[in-house]
Amino acid sequence: MIGCWISYPWPWSRTSYSTLLRTLLLSSYISKYIPQIGLESNTQVPLESPLVFMIFRRSQWIIPRHSIRRLCLRSISPHPTKRPSQPQYVCSIDAEPLHRYRIGGYHPVALGDTLKDGRYKVLHKIGWGGYSTVWATRDRKEGIYVAVKVSVAEDNRHMESRITRQLTSCDPPSSHTVHLLDAFKLNGPNGSHECVVYELLGPNVQDTIDTHFHGRLPGKLAKSIAKQSLIGLDHIHQHGIGHGDLHTRNLVFTLPDMNHVPEDKFIEMLGAPEIGLIHRKDGKGLDLEPGIPKYLVRSTSYQPRSWISTPSIKIIDFGESFTSTESPKTLHTPLSVRAPEVIFQDRIDYRVDLWSMGCMLFELFTGQPPFDSFLTTPNILVSQMRDMTSDDLPGRWHCMWNEMNAGANKTFEPGPNLQEWLEEVYFDGTLTPDLTAEDIVRLGQIIAKLLRFETSTRASARKVLDDPWFSE
Repeated sequence: MIGCWISYPWPWSRTSYSTLLRTLLLSSYISKYIPQIGLESNTQVPLESPLVFMIFRRSQWIIPRHSIRRLCLRSISPHPTKRPSQPQYVCSIDAEPLHRYRIGGYHPVALGDTLKDGRYKVLHKIGWGGYSTVWATRDRKEGIYVAVKVSVAEDNRHMESRITRQLTSCDPPSSHTVHLLDAFKLNGPNGSHECVVYELLGPNVQDTIDTHFHGRLPGKLAKSIAKQSLIGLDHIHQHGIGHGDLHTRNLVFTLPDMNHVPEDKFIEMLGAPEIGLIHRKDGKGLDLEPGIPKYLVRSTSYQPRSWISTPSIKIIDFGESFTSTESPKTLHTPLSVRAPEVIFQDRIDYRVDLWSMGCMLFELFTGQPPFDSFLTTPNILVSQMRDMTSDDLPGRWHCMWNEMNAGANKTFEPGPNLQEWLEEVYFDGTLTPDLTAEDIVRLGQIIAKLLRFETSTRASARKVLDDPWFSE
């Protein structure tokens, strides 16, 4: 039997044991393809490679040979990735990066802290991102539970509170965009932090798929979420705003009213907070520098599931948003859903969201983005875009495209077109399809109207909503 090594990083995380067991089972599957994809016998395939990631995360699917070849060839690089320097502090749980607790970075928040002169009491962590941490708090003035987003001190964008205030003040406000309740400044050891207060919402769509559906959403639920997200996006665009960071982690479920629930019961419903003490790597125990928290808190896993029975979603995170008169020079949307005009440094407007919406619709119904989402690069991504889109790469981008491919020593056979890939991903697997072949054809036609290189030819959110398929 032709062998295939699966390398695994050390140290293990809390999920490493189950991951390793599944990886061992999958290694024989990967080995079958070693001769077919042109690799040497006993090739070492890192666990973090796209090949293993695709098979591991969606192991119930049959991955076509051309896809494995595409993924595996792209994972091989003659230039090893340079590892960042080792952090000075360590923690036993997965949470925000400790090196970002510095001047200009995160504010150290602890459970039980009170913010804005005692008004907001911190009860649990909701999540974190590259520019903020988000906390479930009790608003003692209004007697309600709210989310407080604490931005890093170096974040000078200040657009989020302004734009969400504009959207919230609309008459009537959208039922599918998050509502701003308050905003304030927080001064701490790492600087001055912009804080915004939102209504308390539930888990995001991506985490829900991973936790409760193990692959992809049921078709009916996916269709409902897709329609609601389009309604929310249409509302945003009608007010001259671009979201700039649209993906499934920025779609969240609403929660039932819990304002009458006592604090201890509320915390129990979110799941008891799990904390990990922070230690110095030099062995000096808990003697921490100013600006370093004593512990990190793992984000809530949202114990209640009542929100799934009557699913309502809202678009959140307007940290990358912009107005029609203040277009950004670039955006930090995840690469797999990033619009091509951002990659080619062309003019950016609200229609970047339409491209991202096309990618998101594909993911809502299939469980994965249309393009490689792991260890991808801009030139890999653009080559896949060219396979999927129905229009040609604009001439004004050709020069940069040639520069992106300069020195490349690999050429890839054309992959499947959008409809072929959509049908392959949806139907080829062990999950029982609950949408018909006609549904997937109609879905492919809708997505194709959004995944267009020329922004002027992309269908608006309102036009997509008007498709009869969303009312059937």
